[in-house]
Amino acid sequence: MARAADKTQAILSLSAVELRDRLASGALRAVELVEACLARIAAREPDVQAWAWLDGDYALEQARTLDKRRLAGLPIGPLHGLPVGLKDIIDTKGIPTANGTAIDAGRVPTEDAWLVARLRASGAIVMGKTVTTECAFLHPGKTRNPHNPDHTPGGSSQGSAAAVAAGMVPLAIGTQTGGSIIRPASYCGVVGFKPSFGLIPRSGVLMQSPFLDTIGVFAKTPEDCALLAETLTGHDPADTATAPLPTPRLLDVALSPAPVTPTFAIVTLPGQDQADPQMQAAMAELAGLLPDCFELPLSGFEEVAAARQRINFAEMSKCYFGLERRGRDLMSDPLRAAMDEGKAVLARDYIAALDWRTLMNAGLEQIFERCDAILCPAALGPAPQGLASTGSPLFNGLWTLAGVPALTLPLFTAENGLPMGLQLVGRRGDDARLLRSARWLSQHLLSLSDGA
Repeated sequence: MARAADKTQAILSLSAVELRDRLASGALRAVELVEACLARIAAREPDVQAWAWLDGDYALEQARTLDKRRLAGLPIGPLHGLPVGLKDIIDTKGIPTANGTAIDAGRVPTEDAWLVARLRASGAIVMGKTVTTECAFLHPGKTRNPHNPDHTPGGSSQGSAAAVAAGMVPLAIGTQTGGSIIRPASYCGVVGFKPSFGLIPRSGVLMQSPFLDTIGVFAKTPEDCALLAETLTGHDPADTATAPLPTPRLLDVALSPAPVTPTFAIVTLPGQDQADPQMQAAMAELAGLLPDCFELPLSGFEEVAAARQRINFAEMSKCYFGLERRGRDLMSDPLRAAMDEGKAVLARDYIAALDWRTLMNAGLEQIFERCDAILCPAALGPAPQGLASTGSPLFNGLWTLAGVPALTLPLFTAENGLPMGLQLVGRRGDDARLLRSARWLSQHLLSLSDGA
């Protein structure tokens, strides 16, 4: 029994990139990896409750098929044998997808979402469906923080972040409309990557706000995020946010050495005075550890949070109209209130709010001319105690509205032992550079720690 536990731990301690290489070479079988994941799930799921749907036999069946394919000498995909958790708003053929709401209880899609079809073609294993908040909004699901079950894991992609943090899967997929990738990654202590808007197609994913909704990923490292995100990029004519562009070399660039020492801009966000003193102290300490950085306030963006919410609620009132018509009485009070607020938004105010994306990127360009990435808190502080709220997305929504790539690094630890994340932000479309800068920063701080 102890030997089996040691083997499980040895397998699950590897990064997704390391697992990919071992699976491709035959040093590790897909069945062995899935069995290790299922063992960890059996041990942690009663406390964490990250899964909305899980069928171990189904995961093992996929693994056996992939192992046979490799043994037969047939071509394998870039994600061959890697288990992936999918947020339960992403359609999966023949697998329940309830969107976190009783209105869609028992719903089983007849087609895979675009990204799920891409996952299967790439050799990934659909491990299961992870818990989402109600309709990917505010009302929490059952998931708890893996570091302390009395604290929230964040939202709305709470199950995906918690599953990776608990070692249940090496990779998971979520979505962000406000802060639903970056915040739970910060609270759960994993790397969360929200790519540039439109990089990953959204067809077959519950649409809340077409102007804001962005597919993102969770993993242990920036390069693991790059591996998964690169595989999911592409052009889908059904998603007008995407474009027929070459596949970005996210992983190759993320793994490459930085040509020069990256320069970072440490910005003070609107509302940053609300941050936990521990987060403020961590940001101040970080500035003294970087060889090339400068600090400045992010001025002129004070109205962005209200503009993003205006867009979100107005579009949600339209996108969720069918859900509301089928079961308004089954919706939570916060969701009904947001729907009603969205219906009251004037067309003039909605269209004016859309202009903020162009305005923000014009202002940010002046900063990016001087730096490789912007640094700021990923959340107000550690995960709040209690499960009634998923925490504040105050430091995330402005980057979602801008459509720029953002990434959480789990660099800080609060006094109560809970993780706190640093948020890195890049120029729109410069996702690969952001991932490389994040990897450089992780290695730089690790080298300082080892030398201490």
